[in-house]
Amino acid sequence: MDSTPILYNEFPRFLKRYFPYKVQKISLNAGFTCPNRDGFKGYGGCTYCNNQTFNPEYCRTEKSVTRQLEEGKVFFSHKYPEMKYLAYFQAYTNTYGELEALKRKYEEALTVPDVVGLVIGTRPDCMPDALLRYLEEVNKNTFLLVEYGIESTNDVTLRRINRGHTYQDTIDAVERTVACGILTGGHVILGLPGETPGELVAQASTLSRLPLTTLKMHQLQLIRGTRMAHEYEQHPEDFHLFDVEEYIDLVVDYIEHLRPDLVLERFVSQSPKELLIAPDWGLKNYEFNHRVQKRMRQLGAYQGKKYEM
Repeated sequence: MDSTPILYNEFPRFLKRYFPYKVQKISLNAGFTCPNRDGFKGYGGCTYCNNQTFNPEYCRTEKSVTRQLEEGKVFFSHKYPEMKYLAYFQAYTNTYGELEALKRKYEEALTVPDVVGLVIGTRPDCMPDALLRYLEEVNKNTFLLVEYGIESTNDVTLRRINRGHTYQDTIDAVERTVACGILTGGHVILGLPGETPGELVAQASTLSRLPLTTLKMHQLQLIRGTRMAHEYEQHPEDFHLFDVEEYIDLVVDYIEHLRPDLVLERFVSQSPKELLIAPDWGLKNYEFNHRVQKRMRQLGAYQGKKYEM
């Protein structure tokens, strides 16, 4: 029996509650756009956004959902031949479209052998009731996690990064989704311009009041070709880019202020070298996780240690 103390709730441990075997997410680009790009909400998208940063090579819009999943399976199966998979609709806004077209894409994914569930990434302002009712039915028969891009709890920041929604939109979307019995996750970026470390730690307490099951966070990264990269070029004094030790300390403090039962999926993101301006720490995700865990042990830190209801 493992007597190692639990420092924080890790995502793989969470998945074991639902699956008796190893599962791996396969990222998909299903050809969606975003209301913040096509003019419905705005143009140009969020100031930090370049979707090339999270699309693996097999993930191309000219390929069908089935083909992307089959190629993703080949990519991962050499390591674990018995692996099962979650279809991760990741690129852009994966609930933004006509209901019947959305259904076809989700259901196509679920027909692929060894695909045992869906993870759907979207925006808080793109979950219409009709789609939510459909997902409520899907959830009765398969694993489903809806992941909302929250990015910040501060409306001033959300306006500054041209996000196109408010934090109240996040509250509403999360509460409506959870009310349907659907596992609900959130994603935030730590270090957006104008937000201090103290404000970020306070954000952890604010997010903990949402009925989220999972949470992803990552450091702000400046990506070539984005509006934010241009803003940084013009006004670098508006930005604070963490060095790795400073960010580790922030993450540990953040974790201590989070609700103890929140499942933490990620602390950092890695962008392709050719697109990344800064910060470039040269660390893999697992290496960063090990350093966070080491720091937490040194400090006697654990998730929820400073959480106040």
